[in-house]
Amino acid sequence: MSGGDNRLRQGIGLWGVVSLGLGTAVGVSIFSAVSPASGLAGPGMLLSVLVAALPMYLIAVSYAFLGSALPVSGASFVWPSRFLHPALGFFIAWMRIVANMGAMVVLALVLTRYISMIVPLPTKPAMFGFLLLALIANLFGVRTAARSQTIMIGMLVLLFAVFVAWGAGTVETVHLTPFFPQGISGVLAAAPLLMGLFFGIEAATEAGAEVRESRRSIPLGIALSIGSATILYLAVAFVAVGVMGWDALATSEAPILEAAERFMGPAARPLVVLAAVVAIGTSLNAIFTLFSRSLMAMGEAGVLPRALARVHPRWHVPYIALLSVFALGCAGLLLPMELTFLFLAVNIPNLVKYGSICLVAAKVARLHPDIHAAAAFRPRRGAVIALGNAGAICAGALIFTGLEADWRPYALLAVWGLVGAAWYFPRRVNRR
Repeated sequence: MSGGDNRLRQGIGLWGVVSLGLGTAVGVSIFSAVSPASGLAGPGMLLSVLVAALPMYLIAVSYAFLGSALPVSGASFVWPSRFLHPALGFFIAWMRIVANMGAMVVLALVLTRYISMIVPLPTKPAMFGFLLLALIANLFGVRTAARSQTIMIGMLVLLFAVFVAWGAGTVETVHLTPFFPQGISGVLAAAPLLMGLFFGIEAATEAGAEVRESRRSIPLGIALSIGSATILYLAVAFVAVGVMGWDALATSEAPILEAAERFMGPAARPLVVLAAVVAIGTSLNAIFTLFSRSLMAMGEAGVLPRALARVHPRWHVPYIALLSVFALGCAGLLLPMELTFLFLAVNIPNLVKYGSICLVAAKVARLHPDIHAAAAFRPRRGAVIALGNAGAICAGALIFTGLEADWRPYALLAVWGLVGAAWYFPRRVNRR
């Protein structure tokens, strides 16, 4: 890592930052979450999208501030380790091993299911093949991975634009009234279901050392990502509820597909399947890029084997970490193929990560005025402190919302945490 060609290259530009964030966020949820949200809120689901976005806007401010002040690869490990406590940084990254494993399984599973609507595929072999394709794309350099991500995001935006433009002319205003059939309480009840739409907007901070002009590109890219995602979700949800009506939408198992079939006819299935494949593919590609950087940072710090920090002299990627990501994804094929279980296993560690990063931002603004002054994006210190604390409270409140739905992911993460403690603390004592 220290010299020669064995270094990471700054191969991610501004649009690479946007495509990593937007590609990570726009995955499975947009194709499924609008249905139960519509059942709870009716057309008011559109307001629920904005309510759901609020915590991520708070969290995004912390990421944009820290990313413009201290761009590093493996940020979710490095920042808490440095500014809160080394053990906390380790456990955040350690728990996210399960989260990322679960995310890869969810994406590969749903990708297989969508393609099987056109061509039947054997589930586990197809999932293995998609993991292998993501590995190959990332092994040939971050520039290749970022370029493929940008191309896929361009395709995705174009496909959704076709959906919105084609469907907007068939929206019936009667389907939008009453706007609050379940009252404001329905709007608030639907918001937690939609928060997953925005998870991953900050993704590019995990590859901060590989971003060109990172102090400018990271905060601007995060702002463009979350703004674009909000507009995209509102437009797609508006067409879906306006075409189908909220009561029909609420009972649909494939809401975007069924809405498209109302105005596209036979062209709907291949278009929506292609959009789903591209959306899920971008998320899977991004996870390989960013998860490997987290493992690399842990290897550099010595809390995981140092081999994870090795960078390929030709392709300038952490190839051992990438191979480890692939191996973890393959091991994840042994997990239960139940989406509720998998979603919770993904979301709980992510919420812990978000809360911790918000606390880091607040602490840096309070105790390190020199770092605040060096940030390209620097709201007033008081504003960073207030927003950081608010983001941490929001994340903390959301962590236990899924306990009634399925307790098993919480148990799995507790056991995994104990394994991490057995690994970490003896080594920490030996290093003293």
